[in-house]
Amino acid sequence: MENQKKILVLGAGKSAIYLLDYLRDHAVTENWEVHIADLSTSHLKQAFETCILSDISISDEPERLEILIAACDLVISMVPASMHPIVATSCLRNGKNLITPSYVSDELKAMSKEVEAKGLLFLNEMGVDPGIDHMSAMQIIHRIQSLGGKISAFESYCGGLIAPESDDNPWHYKFTWNPRNVILAGQGTAKFLQHGTYKYIPYHQLFERTTLFTIDHYGTFEGYANRDSLKYIEAYGLEGIETMYRGTFRKAPFCKAWQVFVSLGMTDDSYIIESSEKLSNRAFLNLFLESNALSIEQNFSKLTGYAADSEIYQMMDWLELFSDNAFTHQKAASPAKILQVILEQKLKLAPSDKDMLVMLHKFTYQLHETTHQLSSSLVVLGENQVHTAMAKTVGLPIAIAARLILNGTILTKGVHIPVIESIYQPILQELSKLGIQFKEEEQAC
Repeated sequence: MENQKKILVLGAGKSAIYLLDYLRDHAVTENWEVHIADLSTSHLKQAFETCILSDISISDEPERLEILIAACDLVISMVPASMHPIVATSCLRNGKNLITPSYVSDELKAMSKEVEAKGLLFLNEMGVDPGIDHMSAMQIIHRIQSLGGKISAFESYCGGLIAPESDDNPWHYKFTWNPRNVILAGQGTAKFLQHGTYKYIPYHQLFERTTLFTIDHYGTFEGYANRDSLKYIEAYGLEGIETMYRGTFRKAPFCKAWQVFVSLGMTDDSYIIESSEKLSNRAFLNLFLESNALSIEQNFSKLTGYAADSEIYQMMDWLELFSDNAFTHQKAASPAKILQVILEQKLKLAPSDKDMLVMLHKFTYQLHETTHQLSSSLVVLGENQVHTAMAKTVGLPIAIAARLILNGTILTKGVHIPVIESIYQPILQELSKLGIQFKEEEQAC
């Protein structure tokens, strides 16, 4: 077909469904050919029969990947973040635009000058967190600055949670995105700026350092620091700011219970447990407890400080962590992998479950000698275990960006995140029409 644009989507996991729906539904009017490639695309054959489907292993089939990328106009990479550099290198070699939802890696940063010189755009951090958080924050930041205001404090939180009507377990949580990423979340050192002082929280203390927030109609959430907030001071144009903090939301007492896993060493992914396939949940837990005359239950309480009648102990018991009848059956598994299997069995979404995406921005700024506080919040509810709020908020910004790049609305070149007005403004406008809308509240102090 004349002037038809070809889009290649690499990866069709849980977070891709709204993206794929959007591309399929706009393909005729936008004159697109949509090609979806994943390890297996059999689950897509019925709903996406108008798209081209290919099964491919990116790491094992580099020549096929090269052919697929060479044949398209734009690549959307939804594969694990570690694979983005492979995809990006091929996009650069073949002169193709690229969109990813992942943080900008050092490998992609190193390509920036060459990407710009070739007239290409590699748009990263284009999902929800990172993604919608950047765009919605920058819209407010630029608005305040255009009025002559000076921002002294910025905090941003986001969490993929379970909707109130589906909150039926003591963890007040279910997996709405990649479980492995949840297990490994927060590893490293969190870095942020608070009241003019640089702060650092090591992983072993991260889930003990939380702050409570209330969202109207949805209750109280606890936030903990997320990765490196400092790098966004320059990205957001907030040099001289006194507080810069990006965090993650959970419902209490999730963080207090998760701290138990961290302190015991159960989230460690750096080594393999011998004969891991033979371990029951109880035997797995016992690997991290003292060897003495006490029972496993008593040793757990002794080491963690949580008695059998405590809420945290009951949360662990609900996971069947003390059970000899629950098995992981994972060969050559790390502690983190075994923990992931245990949690997936108990914290998976049921078919009728609805998830919830909660985001909150808090600004303090000075304008005309008056200090103002502004909050901007977003709550998105999922439809079911497939069409989730997480998938919606990850996929739609990417899909919209793809359309705007292909139709020439977005003309920016180089390696970027969506902090530029010409990128975020039209995307936020369309997201608002699709029900992803922020609620603002402001007051003078």
